[in-house]
Order: sequence, then C-alpha cells, then structure tokens
Amino acid sequence: MSNLNYGEMKANSPVTDDPVPFSETQPYQESEPLKLPARPPSPSGYGAPPPSYQSSYGPPDAQFSQGPDFQPQQTIFIIPEQPTKEPDNLIFSIFTMLCCFFPLGIAALVFSIKTQVANNNGNVLSAQKNSRLSVIMARAALGFGIVFWILYIIILTV
Repeated sequence: MSNLNYGEMKANSPVTDDPVPFSETQPYQESEPLKLPARPPSPSGYGAPPPSYQSSYGPPDAQFSQGPDFQPQQTIFIIPEQPTKEPDNLIFSIFTMLCCFFPLGIAALVFSIKTQVANNNGNVLSAQKNSRLSVIMARAALGFGIVFWILYIIILTV
C-alpha cells in the first residue's frame, strides 16, 4: 500500500450530489418535534428574583404567637435490669459431659450457659426454661452413664 496524502485522498473520493442526511455540514432536523406537556413557569426558577420576606413588628394577632411553643420535658425512668437467680447447674452439666454420657452432657452444658446469659439479662422466663432443660438433660446423661458403666462392668466380669 502506498501512503496517500490528503489531497490525493480527496481527489479519489466519489462525488455525490445528495449529502448524507446526518453529516457535519448540515444540522440535524427532526421531522416532528417532541411534544412535552406545557407547564407553568416556576416562580422561583432560574433567573427569577427570590421571594421577598416581610417581617411584621406590629401587635400580635390571633394567628401569630409571641415565641416558640415549648412543651414540658417528659420524665423518663430507667429501671436497671435485675439479674435473676435461677440455678444454672454448670458443674453438674460438666460432670455429666465428661464422666457419663457425652452427647446429653453437651446439651446440658449448652442449656446451662443459656441460663447464665438469661440470668444476666434479667430474662426470667428464658432463665427458668433453660434451667429446667439443663437439669433434665444432665439427669438423663447421668442415667445413661450409670446404665453404660453397669453394662461395662458386667461385660468385663463375664
């Protein structure tokens, strides 16, 4: 390929009588302009003067007040949460987890920790429920552990 300069390229370009409808030489003309709904001009639009504010120093009307309307401050009472005293059975749960039946011992430990959290938060109902469940799980783990230890001793002696 050879390098053509601008003059040669212009001479080699095809000549057309009709210009391209969207050329740079002619501005774009829309066949039908967009029809937008007519809106009234805004009073504080661009170029409009700002509204004038007038102050009245005359005698007060029934419509105007002398100053801001103050309301009395409401009294707020903050009552600190009282920790409850439900037994958490933590030591019993740890014992049954380590020495008796491990799965029920873990469940008893989880419920005893939940009891401690509910006691610290002052949630009486949750503390009672979790304390009851931790005792039930720990006793069940103790029962299963005793049965398994008895069966183990019987199997060793026979």
